[in-house]
Amino acid sequence: MNIKLENILAVISDEREYEIEETDIFIKDGIIQGIGKFDGEFKADKIVDGKDKLAVPGLINCHTHTYMSVFRNIADDLSFDDWLFKNIMPREDKLSNEDAYWGALLACVEMIKTGTTCFLDMHMFKNQTARAAVDSGMRAVISRGLSGENRNDEGSVRRINEALEEFDEWKDKEKLSFMLAPHAIYTCGTDYIEFIIDKAKEYNLPLHTHLSETRYEVSEAKKNYNMTPVQYLDSLGFFETGTVAAHCVHLEDIDFDILKEKNVSVALNPISNMKLGNGFAPVCKMIDKGINICMGTDSAASNNSLNLFSDMNHTALIHKGLNENAQAVNAFEVFKAATINGAKALKINSGQIKVGKAADIAILDLNCPQMRPKNNIMAALSYSANGSEVDTVIIGGDIVMENRKLSYIDEKEVYDKVEKIAEKIK
Repeated sequence: MNIKLENILAVISDEREYEIEETDIFIKDGIIQGIGKFDGEFKADKIVDGKDKLAVPGLINCHTHTYMSVFRNIADDLSFDDWLFKNIMPREDKLSNEDAYWGALLACVEMIKTGTTCFLDMHMFKNQTARAAVDSGMRAVISRGLSGENRNDEGSVRRINEALEEFDEWKDKEKLSFMLAPHAIYTCGTDYIEFIIDKAKEYNLPLHTHLSETRYEVSEAKKNYNMTPVQYLDSLGFFETGTVAAHCVHLEDIDFDILKEKNVSVALNPISNMKLGNGFAPVCKMIDKGINICMGTDSAASNNSLNLFSDMNHTALIHKGLNENAQAVNAFEVFKAATINGAKALKINSGQIKVGKAADIAILDLNCPQMRPKNNIMAALSYSANGSEVDTVIIGGDIVMENRKLSYIDEKEVYDKVEKIAEKIK
């Protein structure tokens, strides 16, 4: 479908600066083919009136667990260990593949309705996130969570085989790509991590993991390996094929240098980190070091939403307060983290409204009180917007939501299904 966004305010940005301008945007074959003008003949199949609307690059969620949406508001105000090992993991054992699908589809509903067009998922249920992403029209990077002691353990081998089978089955889907995802250093033995690294090189797949999330994780790594978690993974060659590391809350000076040198992208998850009492990632120092920071929500079990506008807001405000510096982590830096930097982390052709980029665009309605007056649009996106402003979402040139109505998902059916699942796992 050829789409023309007509007379619309748009955020036109790169890594250094941005402009807010009223323009026309021409979309053809899923790609942004023109901004302001189109060279050649363009016949629009659909024209979107941009009056009082704002076009932004679709937001990119670089760390979540979509199936866990069914655990929302079910294990709150608990320590990290009690939350994960005593409440979440036992409930995971009760989920079927079909349950995971509906949980992932609920996550897609929430993300689309709050302007997210792509997500990086760490899951446990083969094919279900991929199925939900395709059914919803979302762009996704799929990674099966991997845990185990060594390459000879039956369960460990089964999990990585599932990941590779899933990759082979879905790799031709245009909006899907893949990573391998060892869950964490405390759930994977050294031999198993090395096995995963070997497979990542063989299949040319990046890696995704939880890293330095808790103080306990760091202390155990020092006790067991006499290294920080970052040093330990670096010693194994973990960062050689490209890595998205979630959290990185507790880092030491040497860790920053390794992350920068190895081009590791750090997915910040500020709300999850706060809610589980794990602290605050040293974002200002990451920015100073030139580390690529991107945004994640983590799961609805620990956030408890998948609304990136909220995590953008918290990222900016937290670090102003922590550093007692109102200029720390400004509005544009968190916007970049949720768009350009996320695309860089996931190696996707998205994250900008720019000719040649995939047409992944969220359109916000500016006729709402929190977005008026239109004094500073960038500030509004980071400090005022709450996600409810998202009116229309285009992913790869496909309109997946228009006027707040989803194109491919029956919301009522999703809600009915997940309520039944919730009853089962209580």
